[in-house]
Amino acid sequence: MSGLLLVGAGGLAREALAAARAAGAPVLGFLDDDPARHGEVVDGVRVLGGSELVHEHPDAGVLVCVASPVRPTARAKVVARLGLARERYATLVHPAASVAAGVELGEGSIVLAGVVVTAPQRVGAHVVAMPHVLLTHDDAVGDCVILAGRVALAGGVRVGESAYLGAGALVRQGVHIGQEAVIGMGAVVLTDVPAGETWAGVPAARLRRST
Repeated sequence: MSGLLLVGAGGLAREALAAARAAGAPVLGFLDDDPARHGEVVDGVRVLGGSELVHEHPDAGVLVCVASPVRPTARAKVVARLGLARERYATLVHPAASVAAGVELGEGSIVLAGVVVTAPQRVGAHVVAMPHVLLTHDDAVGDCVILAGRVALAGGVRVGESAYLGAGALVRQGVHIGQEAVIGMGAVVLTDVPAGETWAGVPAARLRRST
């Protein structure tokens, strides 16, 4: 790969840029679909244009740097829209992360400083593990999951595709977080969370929608 293209130019993209620099991986530029940002310089790197430019740089590795608890499927939708082959995606691991031998990281995943993965397991494609996330034995993290800073999963936790776990969330051993579920900041999850629901609190419970 000739270098990295970061799709998105927000906070996660800036963190990915810092991790890439720490890992010695060159970044060619940001791509953002907001025309007002085209030509802008972010942390010394230019926003080259819209995301469609990934197709004009076939030798570049791509990282999607989009994450939203309000739209947990946003990341997967960008990946689908780009329509790239799996091998076009890079996998970025900050050198200050500790990832056990035998861990399988899917393509497009971003692992930031202080993350610890204690034992061999599969982490899906396009996963984001923000600083100081802890994954222990026998966890299973699906594609496009976002794990915000200091999330901790006890052993045997399963997290479905496009789930979003907020900063500091703790998940009990053996619990299943359904796909597209959102877990609030600081939540303590003791029971299974159904797909598509939002849970928060200590212990975590489903948030009722206002009528």
